Amino acid sequence: MLMTESFDTAASAYDTIFTNSPIGKLQRAFVYDFLSKHILKDEPLRILEINCGTGHDALWLSDKGHNVIATDISPKMVAVASAKNTSNSPRVSFSRLDINALDQTSFDESFDLIFSNFGGLNCLSPAQLKLFLAAAARKLKPQGKIAAVIMPKACVLESLYFIAKGHLKQAFRRRTKTSVIANVDGVGVKTWYYAPKDIIQFGKADFKYNRKSPIGFCIPPSYLDPFFKNKLSLLNALKRLERLCYRLPFLAQYSDHYIISISKL
Repeated sequence: MLMTESFDTAASAYDTIFTNSPIGKLQRAFVYDFLSKHILKDEPLRILEINCGTGHDALWLSDKGHNVIATDISPKMVAVASAKNTSNSPRVSFSRLDINALDQTSFDESFDLIFSNFGGLNCLSPAQLKLFLAAAARKLKPQGKIAAVIMPKACVLESLYFIAKGHLKQAFRRRTKTSVIANVDGVGVKTWYYAPKDIIQFGKADFKYNRKSPIGFCIPPSYLDPFFKNKLSLLNALKRLERLCYRLPFLAQYSDHYIISISKL
């Protein structure tokens, strides 16, 4: 199945399964905290969002006063996202874009920020990711930034969960240099996992590293949401622990996701 078809299939249920789930909301709140503290400014930014999914982040950014072009490879994701812009805000637009063709896409101006949330860049092979970073540098203004939420090669909670179930192969499935098939709302998607040092290395010709934070070191992966759905007190306790761990950058490589910021040289 092509990546476009995979995410088309997931589009209708994505918000129910992840965006509006307790775990999805908690992980996204820490992403927004990082963006608010370290990336977003008082003056409006020109933002290109890639892999925008159903548009939740683009609408949040536009509500903060920023101008957003939000893109996704899936026409059905774009359709769901566009339907959410009920106020027809001129600060946000949604369109289809294959990020592997970023260099072939023309925009009226360059961007202050390119943003990718929740593993969009994990759909790229190492060779594709290097090409994307080089293309992104050409789309950014001087000192423009990339902020990306990426799945690393190790997740402590995931490993402990699968070990407890006796699934040792799955417990360490992220520790590979090749792709694996990850489940996205019941659809298999070819996925690569990247440590923060990989992103820094791949982009070193065009970018400098700024900072990173773990997203989901204590808050569990989203596929465990059915287990936690009726255990909100436990989830709130994990949220309090996450708030402490979120301040420890070295934990980024051991969490469900991490957010990393790099600036154009």
